[in-house]
Amino acid sequence: MSSAAGAPVLAVPGQLVLPQLDAVAESVLSAAPVSLAEVQARAELMARFDQAYLVPDTVFTGLVAHLTDPARTGGPFRILTIDGLRWFRYHSVYYDTPDWRCFHEHRQGRRRRFKIRERVYQDSGLRQFEIKLKSGRGETVKHRRPLTGADTPLDDPCRTFLADRLRSAYRMAAPATLSPSIVTDYRRATLVSDGERITCDTGLRCHDVRADRAVRCDPGLVLVETKTTGGLTEADRFLHARGVRPAVFTKYCAAIAALHPRQPANRWRRAARLAFTEAPAH
Repeated sequence: MSSAAGAPVLAVPGQLVLPQLDAVAESVLSAAPVSLAEVQARAELMARFDQAYLVPDTVFTGLVAHLTDPARTGGPFRILTIDGLRWFRYHSVYYDTPDWRCFHEHRQGRRRRFKIRERVYQDSGLRQFEIKLKSGRGETVKHRRPLTGADTPLDDPCRTFLADRLRSAYRMAAPATLSPSIVTDYRRATLVSDGERITCDTGLRCHDVRADRAVRCDPGLVLVETKTTGGLTEADRFLHARGVRPAVFTKYCAAIAALHPRQPANRWRRAARLAFTEAPAH
């Protein structure tokens, strides 16, 4: 099977086609499986430290081979597998104030900052309202509330949940006005070891619903995020040794940097230029 541009793609039975080199997809699919219940028991990491990398596909395949090597000390990383699926489609809608308060507080490095989103796990239909905060140690702390039916993050139960979390964590009032800002879509595979997760995202597309513009990530790059309770991981060291340094990159802030060049977003501008090209809005 080939893409419209003639590049090879890999069809994963029952769910999706990856517009990536076959070697990238196959390198992850060869890992031994781990269930969602075991991931939650061994490495749920609702409070964690994150590092993001924009990894060339050739380096990525080497990273996966290294981490999933059966001879690895401590045992090989395994891949999250649900109902036989190993790549999963994610759809997220980020909410912000009309003046981009969440974005600007991240840009300014505010200690008390937050992001708000609805996350949809498209293969299962599961929906979550999520709030991401920063702890005093600089950890990312995630709070979740399930969404069902026609629930949205703008409904009263979610607003109450947001207000309670911001008051408890920051003694801060919740924003009075929120609306959808950036929508992201991508495919993810997750590698897992004790106390550590590595997420591998491909096909990232970001759409600004207010400006009706979109960008997509270079298909030769894999967005890799290491998530742990602290300290450099084996994956971090592997990437550093091959000249891949951490990127100042979050999907939300880098998308705004790419889509709104007049916004003061210098800290994300370099990574956004490396990652993104313009895409059709629809």
